[in-house]
Amino acid sequence: MNMKIRTIITGNIALLVLAAASLPAVGGTITYAARSGSKMRIEGTSNIHDWQVESPLIGGMLEAGDGFPTDPGQAATLGKVEAKADVFIQVRSLKSIEKDGKPYSDKMDEVMWEHLKEPQNKRIAYHLTELTLKEAAKAKDAPYVYEAKGDLAVAGTTNKITMPVNILPLPDNKLKVTGSVTLKMTDFKVEPPAPKLAFGLIKTGDEIKLIFEWVLSQKKVAAAAAK
Repeated sequence: MNMKIRTIITGNIALLVLAAASLPAVGGTITYAARSGSKMRIEGTSNIHDWQVESPLIGGMLEAGDGFPTDPGQAATLGKVEAKADVFIQVRSLKSIEKDGKPYSDKMDEVMWEHLKEPQNKRIAYHLTELTLKEAAKAKDAPYVYEAKGDLAVAGTTNKITMPVNILPLPDNKLKVTGSVTLKMTDFKVEPPAPKLAFGLIKTGDEIKLIFEWVLSQKKVAAAAAK
């Protein structure tokens, strides 16, 4: 092989290596960040009437690895999925509402924040430790059904919880994560509020239900710094 041909082959190999290096990695981790359009609702009972509070803001991020379906209706294998997530809401973003969504009571908000020990614990936080796909999407507009295990921190107390969650891939590299779980306030050392009113005492039930709808979008990969 003469020197000219060897130089051409070497140059072509170098170009192929550079081209491959510039391509995005197959698989790897995809990061999603929280976006507007989310909400978390807490429903409970009392001896007067049922009540509900809601936050329109859910923060945090989700990182998904190989095997995590990112497109509507994508084929997926049942079992544990490479994923981690950290989710939070600000306690003061929780406000009491009527069933039709109108604001209910500033006084109830203050009582709630006090019992959640808001001055010392500004956030309710959740850390995902394990995600298992239980049922693949049955159609492009259907969600994937998962079992999520993680640590929930409320009012300074952290407990492990397990709950079903639905994850629906949306257009434009977005996700909608929905689910609900029933808990007891006393499990988090939160005393059920019993505010005194002019006509007596309101007694709040210990059991509550958390219902959430979390919208995320895929973070863009940073462009190369050099031009």
